[in-house]
Amino acid sequence: MHLSSSYILSLTTFVYLGATAIYLLYWIFRLEKVGILGTIVTIAGFIMQTAGIGMRWYESYQLGYGHAPLSNLYESLVFFSWVTILVYLVVEFKTRNRVIGAFATPFACLAMAYASFSPNVQDSIQPLIPALQSNWLIAHVITCFLGYASFAVACGFGIMYLIRGDSRKSSSYLLEALPSRKTLDELMHQTIIFGFLWLTVGIITGAVWANQAWGTYWSWDPKETWSLITWFVYATALHARFVRGWAGKKIAYLSIIGFVSVIFTYFGVNFLLSGLHSYGSS
Repeated sequence: MHLSSSYILSLTTFVYLGATAIYLLYWIFRLEKVGILGTIVTIAGFIMQTAGIGMRWYESYQLGYGHAPLSNLYESLVFFSWVTILVYLVVEFKTRNRVIGAFATPFACLAMAYASFSPNVQDSIQPLIPALQSNWLIAHVITCFLGYASFAVACGFGIMYLIRGDSRKSSSYLLEALPSRKTLDELMHQTIIFGFLWLTVGIITGAVWANQAWGTYWSWDPKETWSLITWFVYATALHARFVRGWAGKKIAYLSIIGFVSVIFTYFGVNFLLSGLHSYGSS
C-alpha cells in the first residue's frame, strides 16, 4: 500500500480520537498511568501529524507545485489541528494537569475528522492560484492559526470554568478533578492574550499581503470583516479585564463567544458568503 500524506493524516484523526477517550477515562477514574498514556498518545499523534504535513509538502514538490501545505480548507484544518495540539501540550507540561486534555484534544480531533471525511473538503494537492503565490502566505496563515488554536484552548478553559462550579461548594468527584476556578481563569486569560497577539499579527500580515495581491490593504471582504469582529470580541475581553476588572464567568462566556466567531470566520464565511477569500473553501 502506498503510504501517502493523506493516509497518515487520516490515521492521525483516530489517534486524536483515542487520546480524547483516554483523557476522558483519566478524568473519570483518576488513574495516573491512564493520564500518562493519554499524553503519550497525544505526542505520538502530534509526531505523526508533523510527519504527514512534511510529507505533503514534499509531495507538492514531486508534483511540480512546490508550496507549503497551507493553501486550502483541508490543509488549513490540518494545520489548525496541529497547532491546537502544540498549544495544548505546552499548557499540559506547564500545568501538569492532564484533565485539560479532555477539553482541548476534541477540537483537534473534530478538525481532523472534518478534514478527512467531509465530501466538501478537497484533500488533493493543487497548484497555487495567483493570489496565493506569495511569501506572505506562510506568515499570514501561521500567525492567524496560532491565534485560532489558542482561542480553541481558551474556549476549552471557558467551558471547564463554567462547569467547575464554586470550588467551595463543589462536592462532585468529577468536578473536583478539574483545576480550580482561579487557575482556570488565569489560564484562560493567558491563552487569550497569546492568541490575541498572534491574531493581530495575522491581520497585519494579511493586510500587507492583500496590498501586494489586490492593491489595497483592506477591502471589507467578508473574511476580513469577520476577522476584525473576532479581534474586537477578544479585545473587549482583555479591555474588560484590565479596565473593568472582569474575571470568571464573564470572561469564560466571552472566550466561548469569541471562538464561535472564529468558527464563523473560518467556516461560515467560506460557505455562506462570497468574497476574495472564497478560494479558502476549495
